[in-house]
Amino acid sequence: MGLTYFKRYRMEFDLVGHQIPEAILSPGYRFVPWERGLLEPHAEAKYQSFRAEIDANVFPCLGEYDGCLRLMAEISRKDGFLPEATWLVVHERGLATAPMPAAEYCGTIQGVRDRSGFGAVQNLGVAPEHRGQGLGGALMLQALAGFRQAGLRRAFLEVTAQNEGAVRLYRRLGFVKVRTLYKAVDVASVAGI
Repeated sequence: MGLTYFKRYRMEFDLVGHQIPEAILSPGYRFVPWERGLLEPHAEAKYQSFRAEIDANVFPCLGEYDGCLRLMAEISRKDGFLPEATWLVVHERGLATAPMPAAEYCGTIQGVRDRSGFGAVQNLGVAPEHRGQGLGGALMLQALAGFRQAGLRRAFLEVTAQNEGAVRLYRRLGFVKVRTLYKAVDVASVAGI
C-alpha cells in the first residue's frame, strides 16, 4: 500500500476588513437557501461538481453520489453548521411560459463555524456545464455574507493546489494563502492508478 501526497493551501478571508459585494447571478439562475429537505439536492450538486475533478482523488467520497450524500449529512449535523452560509444554485431550464420549468441544481456551498470561531467553507462546487457563468464567485459571496451575518470575523478554506482555477477565484475575491498542507492519500484509492 503506497501513499501519494496532494499539495493543498489554507486560504483565509478577513470578514471585517473586506467589503463583501452583493452576489449577482446570471439570468436563469437563482439562489436557494438551506433547508433540511435539500440535503439530496446539495449532495447531487456536490457529486456533479466533483466526480471528475482532482478533489475526487484527494477525497474519494466526492467521486460517488452516496459518498456526497453521507458527507452532506455529516456537514449538516455538525454543531457549528451555519444555514446562512449554505446555499444551492438552481438553473431554471425551459420556457418561462411553461407551467413547470425543469430546475437543475448546479452549484453548492456549505459553511460551518469551527472550534476557533472561524467560518469554514465546505466544498464549493459548480457542475462543469455551468462553469464560466460566475456561479462559484457568487456562491462564495453568499457564504461570506452568511459568515458575517453569524458574527464571524474570519473565514477559511482549503484548496488543492492543482485546482488553479479555484485558487485564482479565491485570490480574486480577497482570500490570502496562509499555509501549505499535504494530504496523504492511499494510491489504491486514487482514480486511474
